[in-house]
Amino acid sequence: MLTTDAKRQAVGAAETLDRAVGLQRQVRWMTYLMFFVFAMTTDAVGVIIPEAMAEYQLTMFQASAFHYVPMLAIGLAGLFLGRLADKLGRKKLIIVGLSLYAVSCYAFMAGNSALFFILLMGLCGLAIGIFKTAALALIGDISPDSQSHTRTMNTVEGFFAIGAIVGPALVALMIAASIHWTSLYLLAGLLCTLLVVMSARLPYPPYQAAADQVSLRRSMLLLKDRYALGFSLVIALYVSCEVAIFVWLPTLLADYDGRWSLLAAQAITVFFILRALGRFLATAILNRFCWSSVMAVFTLCIFVCFAASMLGGKAVAVWLMPLSGLFMSMIYPTLNSKGISCFHRQQHGAVAGLLLAFTALAAAVAPALMAVLGDWANDVTAGFYLATLFSALLAIAMVYNWLKQPAKAKLEQMSSG
Repeated sequence: MLTTDAKRQAVGAAETLDRAVGLQRQVRWMTYLMFFVFAMTTDAVGVIIPEAMAEYQLTMFQASAFHYVPMLAIGLAGLFLGRLADKLGRKKLIIVGLSLYAVSCYAFMAGNSALFFILLMGLCGLAIGIFKTAALALIGDISPDSQSHTRTMNTVEGFFAIGAIVGPALVALMIAASIHWTSLYLLAGLLCTLLVVMSARLPYPPYQAAADQVSLRRSMLLLKDRYALGFSLVIALYVSCEVAIFVWLPTLLADYDGRWSLLAAQAITVFFILRALGRFLATAILNRFCWSSVMAVFTLCIFVCFAASMLGGKAVAVWLMPLSGLFMSMIYPTLNSKGISCFHRQQHGAVAGLLLAFTALAAAVAPALMAVLGDWANDVTAGFYLATLFSALLAIAMVYNWLKQPAKAKLEQMSSG
């Protein structure tokens, strides 16, 4: 029989556990909403670019600045400010980033020129880089092991994928109703203001910074770590394939006049829906199969979609390019979570920042290079040949990872540490 004191201790322990579980649930939902909101704007760029080209008489490369400027800003923020999530704590950096993002979104109502909007998108990118790095580190904090981290990341990116569906759809509706696309940023600013209030009120899990803080110089030395650099490069290859779709696919299919014209008009929406669906199915798939085998098979499927589209032309691309979203769904969150899980908790901010930097830099450079090739050939298809090369390199890297398992020992070490 338990004594009265023992019963009280048991009840107290159970209540503490319930509070901890409830807090983690609230933090997860807060993170889901953050990713949903910023995806509304970043992934709507493929629909915005054709409007901007027509409104401001821009070339493809000039219009691609609507994408590569905010991506560069995200990358620089992740690279140089990611370590602040380890130094100052997750909550402070999330509130700062969300506040800057909200202000930047509201500022879209104050002007009407391509350069003005591009500069504001750069500020939005800086803000996203700040709060996303802290959020990625936070996900690592509340994940007890690598498997849990991967499942949570796929769910988080699933909400990002939903935002990526909503954003372009809203822009399309606005255009149809003769409402300027900048109204999307007003909505994003309002939602972000709500998130700032929620973040300030939410008690985040306790975080103790390491006594020996990671300096900027030491965070740059992560580039010499084979796990950090390896995951960063593979993520860059994946992102180069993904942005090729959501930035330039609407332009590629703009003059499609075949029997599937309705599908061509909604191709980017279908891509985002399939990407979201795959991310919410990730838990079931990754519980049944080894993550490295899933990555190898899916990246090979991505390469087939790109290669067949180039060989078969737009009549094939109208089907296979959107379908690639299903195979892309699990790649980024899985690689991101595995890369962060290779390091101790006190390094999660710096590592998340590095991975985010490679993500954003690839997202900036790849579509810009595609635009240069498209302008040179006077056909955006030329840029998709480059994207097909990226997909081939990604598939080769993931097949190697499956066969050789280079990170297996490191992940097991961190899980047991």
